[in-house]
Amino acid sequence: MAVLELEQVGVRYGEVVALDQVEIVIGRGEVVAVLGANGAGKSTLFDVLLGLLRPGDGTVRVFGRAPGGALRSRVGAMLQNAGLPGQVSVAELVRLVGRSYPSSLSVDEVLDRVGLSRKRDRTVEVLSGGERQRLLLAMALVGEPELLVLDEPTAAMDVDARRGFWERTRASVGEGVTLVFATHDLAEADAVADRVLVLQRGRLIADASPAVLKRQVSRVMVTVSTDAPHEVVAAWDGVDRVEEPLDAAVVDGLWKLHVWANAAENVVVPMAQAGFRMRGLSVDEADLEEAFAELTATTAGPGSPAATQGAA
Repeated sequence: MAVLELEQVGVRYGEVVALDQVEIVIGRGEVVAVLGANGAGKSTLFDVLLGLLRPGDGTVRVFGRAPGGALRSRVGAMLQNAGLPGQVSVAELVRLVGRSYPSSLSVDEVLDRVGLSRKRDRTVEVLSGGERQRLLLAMALVGEPELLVLDEPTAAMDVDARRGFWERTRASVGEGVTLVFATHDLAEADAVADRVLVLQRGRLIADASPAVLKRQVSRVMVTVSTDAPHEVVAAWDGVDRVEEPLDAAVVDGLWKLHVWANAAENVVVPMAQAGFRMRGLSVDEADLEEAFAELTATTAGPGSPAATQGAA
């Protein structure tokens, strides 16, 4: 049985279409990232999944039933706009949330899982941004949910804190737990998710694994140290754009260029024919950020189906 099912779901705020005929099925144990620019519909989608908002069109099912109500005991949520009372301690708040579930983890266990054991007696108001995010995760985990919904959970964290957060999250969710999260960090989605959903203006324009999305991009990035002028390389056939790293230093008369091109030959062949020097040549496939940029730039207008489907 599917954990989440959306069939032709539509949500409008007056003239604004927040979700436009969205269809999604998510199975048990999947880790799914939801991507999209601000206003793409991510938060509205999460409100619909959690039963906080009833769609104007379509059907939403969570564990085969309408969301909300008794199903909330099977779902843990970490929302972007969640407020926290400042005067209570970390342990008191987690204990209070745990009491709302039929069964729950002990406070000590869940705080250990998220790395807040040493902060258990601190009041919420003195926590850092990253610690608040870990507290919200503890509140989402304490009821041992079968479905975990996280809306931009690492938004307030630096790189190290973000890495630690996902290590704790993946270790904390039990086998078979379904995890759905929204993020603006495409490297994070690439590293964590089995599957990626891309929303644009309320429409689902892609549903695939990160690997499949990256294979959709026709370009490669050629990195090379050369004496070829930036503007000369940019004018060659098959070259999309040229970037010069801000911290790149000129060494032995050579400077580093990142060249996005249809193929490596579009860079290497004319560079060699023109007699420019080359050193440290490397060719990289597109990353998820490049795939996302190309997908959202080229997707057809409203009414089109998802551009890419299948989590192969």
